Amino acid sequence: MSEHLPPDRKTPAASRVEMTQMVLPQFANALGAVFGGQIMAWIDICAAVSAQRHCRRQVVTASIDAVQFVTPIKQGHIVVLRAQVNATFSTSMELGVRVVSEDPLTGDVKEAVNAYATFVALDASGHPVKVPPLVLETDDDKRRAEAAVLRRKQRLALREETP
Repeated sequence: MSEHLPPDRKTPAASRVEMTQMVLPQFANALGAVFGGQIMAWIDICAAVSAQRHCRRQVVTASIDAVQFVTPIKQGHIVVLRAQVNATFSTSMELGVRVVSEDPLTGDVKEAVNAYATFVALDASGHPVKVPPLVLETDDDKRRAEAAVLRRKQRLALREETP
């Protein structure tokens, strides 16, 4: 269905990114689990690639929020990050990022982290620029977009409260 859309009309599926990392010793803390900050860095990169895929422009991180560390990821495990655009606004877009941990010896996969990131698209001078609208094809696309609109309202309200 989406392969027949004009280039300036993108679906969430067109922005999907999957990134794979291995938890090497330099990424692990004294407990043998990956540092939360390292996971956040990988989330930022994965979401940035997805945002660029959507708008085909340079992007900057505006926020990463609702980060939920569900289960620790152990040294030696494989980390799989999946991101996609959930909703677009004027110059920004919200991306959902899901992180899973895979034990390479058993194949056991566990949900590890979930987060939402907001990115702003930039023109060649570094100024915010409009992003292409998001074409919502599936019920899941619509559900994600509706939830993203609510989260955006909460983010903006929180920003107004912050001195």
